[in-house]
Amino acid sequence: MLAVRRGFSLLELLIALAIGAVLIALALPAIRDLLLRYQLKAAVGDLVSAIDLTRSQAIARADRVLMVPLDAAGKNWGGGWVVFVDADGDRRPGPDEEVIAAHAPLADSLLFSTNFTSNKAPYYIAFNSAGRGCSATSSQAARWGTLSLYQGPHIRRIRINMLGRVRVCDPERDKEGCEGPDPN
Repeated sequence: MLAVRRGFSLLELLIALAIGAVLIALALPAIRDLLLRYQLKAAVGDLVSAIDLTRSQAIARADRVLMVPLDAAGKNWGGGWVVFVDADGDRRPGPDEEVIAAHAPLADSLLFSTNFTSNKAPYYIAFNSAGRGCSATSSQAARWGTLSLYQGPHIRRIRINMLGRVRVCDPERDKEGCEGPDPN
């Protein structure tokens, strides 16, 4: 009786591994792009949630509430942000000011740019007691603009109108009405 040999030869195994390696190499760019898109989507979601929280807290407290970048210069949204009631009007959270929420830094690969009606650092987003975008120093002065996020070739813009409404747009998809600044 003849013995039946089961299994693969070394040559068959090497060919299968080579084919698998080629397929993985072909799939890596698509997987990387997918990860970049999800990272951007998560960052936009976190920012929009914080902006909505800032607005709702301003309405609930009947007071001006700000959202600012955490870095000392107040320029880098990617370094995280804080939502707080700015009692002293300096656009920076102080020891005696109530912090409503804070967010940790985002991925270093995300780039940000801003284009607001008053675009001087430190950057901020502020809402008054009516839920409208306002200046950090005056609840009556309207302020609106765009916060743009860049992740590789992908862009999302968070647009805040003077009524305080937030809209997210993708310049690739929403050509009209989704203009904004280039990355810094």
